[in-house]
Amino acid sequence: MQKTALLCYLLFACLCIILAQNDGYKMPRRGRRRMHYRGLRRGSLRNRRPNKQPQAKSPIPTIPVPSIPLINTDGEITEVIDSLIGLDGHESSYSVLPGKEGRCFANGIIMYDKAAWSPKPCVTCLCSKGKVLCDETLCRPLTCHRTKIPEGECCPVCTDIVLSSISLGDASEFSGDSPEPNDLSVKAMQKAHTPDERDVLFKKEGQLLEKKKNIVKENRKRKRIKSQGEGIKQGHENDQKDEESKRKMEEEKRRAYEEEELRIEKELNKKEEESEEKENEHDENEDEDQVEEDILRGDVFRMPPRFPIPEPYAEIPPLPTGCSILDNTASCINAKLTQIPPIMDAQLTSIEFVENSITSIPDDAFNGIPNLERIDLRKNNISSSGIGPQAFKILKNLKRLYLDENALVHIPPGLPSTLEELKINENQLHAIDENSFQDLKSLVTLELEGNKLSEANVSPLAFQPLKSLSYLRLGRNKYRTIPQGLPHSIEELYLDNNQIEEITEICFNRTKNLNIIDLRHNKLEESRIAPLAWINHENLESIDLSYNKIYHVPSYLPKSLLHLILIGNQIDRIPGFVFGHMKPGLEYLYLSFNKLDDYGIDPVSFYGAYHSLREFFLDHNQLKSVPLGIAEMRSLSFLRLNNNKIRSVPPERICKTRHNHEDHEEEDDDDDKSEEEHDYEDSQLEHLHLEYNYINTRDLSPYAFSCVRSYSSVILKPQTIK
Repeated sequence: MQKTALLCYLLFACLCIILAQNDGYKMPRRGRRRMHYRGLRRGSLRNRRPNKQPQAKSPIPTIPVPSIPLINTDGEITEVIDSLIGLDGHESSYSVLPGKEGRCFANGIIMYDKAAWSPKPCVTCLCSKGKVLCDETLCRPLTCHRTKIPEGECCPVCTDIVLSSISLGDASEFSGDSPEPNDLSVKAMQKAHTPDERDVLFKKEGQLLEKKKNIVKENRKRKRIKSQGEGIKQGHENDQKDEESKRKMEEEKRRAYEEEELRIEKELNKKEEESEEKENEHDENEDEDQVEEDILRGDVFRMPPRFPIPEPYAEIPPLPTGCSILDNTASCINAKLTQIPPIMDAQLTSIEFVENSITSIPDDAFNGIPNLERIDLRKNNISSSGIGPQAFKILKNLKRLYLDENALVHIPPGLPSTLEELKINENQLHAIDENSFQDLKSLVTLELEGNKLSEANVSPLAFQPLKSLSYLRLGRNKYRTIPQGLPHSIEELYLDNNQIEEITEICFNRTKNLNIIDLRHNKLEESRIAPLAWINHENLESIDLSYNKIYHVPSYLPKSLLHLILIGNQIDRIPGFVFGHMKPGLEYLYLSFNKLDDYGIDPVSFYGAYHSLREFFLDHNQLKSVPLGIAEMRSLSFLRLNNNKIRSVPPERICKTRHNHEDHEEEDDDDDKSEEEHDYEDSQLEHLHLEYNYINTRDLSPYAFSCVRSYSSVILKPQTIK
């Protein structure tokens, strides 16, 4: 009888202790925040939806789940497992360490009193007054048909429907509950009608599930290591100072962690509330189940993902194969593109899509790269009909546009006013109207070579809007006359490889700033060049009339001319004084590949150019002797007389010597003369070509080339043997 009473008394005392501890139980801070916030939110939802009837939901059977012991940073037990009072638990067979009161010996390790550990998955043990008490985690019942125990987990989960995507802060563990009614992934699954669409969704959701489970595993591992470390540190009394400093550091980390967790949770709660207001489909009991599940797990050290997972449709498509980005330039050269790839990078200033098969430029082609300054689309198949009227409207900084070797028949519309350089060479342009270059007031360079342009299909007012144009290339077209209406600002004009036959007096009346004119490969004759066409131009320095039908060096050349190229004509005469009116004087004269002979060059043909001419090309003509007047050219540095019929080089034809004629008549003074009498006065000649003539080098005077600065620069071999 006494034993029975004593046993009842002990049981009663244990029950009182348990009740006192349960009264003093404090919910984890995160659980309190969630319950308080969600309680307020449910209250606000009830106020907003007073007439909505709660949906009936099948009750979930409640099974007592043993709580897991948690050890805080101070080493104290904040929850007591049910095994202490014998609920669903059993005493372990682990032995008590003899001679050391309150300590346990488990798996070869000394465990101090109140230490907790997990000897195997899903089992949690506690050292209590020398005894090892263990609990096995019980799992909630599942209502689904197909279940699976994930690797590293204790309880099975449903595999019938993939759980929803991980939101920004939702890192709670996965249970066997069904998905929420407002789950976005479930809605997406419902919309997917075909098996292929469902497979894609299952694959994406499975990847997100793996990421979430990894986060949960890391948190559990961190807690176990932390709990074991705290239990061992309690037994070392000699290291109290080190332990205290570590505790403070851990406390600061925990506090910072909780503050960061609170901030993220507030943001998530705000997003959840906005989602609830839009969807208007919520289950009021669902939040309570989630909070209860969080408390039972005791998962207070959960960490939400640090970075959001982008939706598949929000991902920026990568660059195609063969493309790269370097120094704010996207390059796709010969990458087999058929359209301009979508690029979203406001930092790009240049794109190079050369040698592809692009056929069009739609209106939204450059929406993702609005700060472009240079576009290179050469060697594609872009047609005029494929360019949208608003394609270039968004480009407020565009300065250079290259469209060479495409299939354009018209100038692209809507070009930005900031454009400074436009190249549309080698296309099929066959018309330019007065509005083609409208608003292009900043355009400096325009290249339209290799098209089908002529004075018949180009409006005389087409170039008028180009107020800043200075460089114009119209070569390889079908012009028969000089284009009219050129802007005043033009400085360089290239009209080579056309069919121009005449230059009238009014052709260049408005272009007083012209500096270079290229008229190679046309059908010009000197008689068809008007005397007043360009003689009064003060800035015109270079004229190229090569490969035309010119028989004489043209008269009435510009006064300011420095560079005259007449290669490949039929010139057989250089009139006298033809260069006499030029100031400061002609510097470069190229007459190669003509029909000049000794009778076509007058003694005064080079009058006006003796002091200025630097380069003189007379190769590939029919000269039989060195022309008169060359020795008078004091500034000449490069002379070509090769490929002629020259047989001899008199001593003073190329290099003029100094002779004191008065002293030369006295024979007694001949021996006193030095070699300085034969030196060239201030010679500049550095290169002399006389090869492929009929010169006998043995008959040459030793003073024939004395004015050449280096004898190695005199080319005499080979000579033609007759």
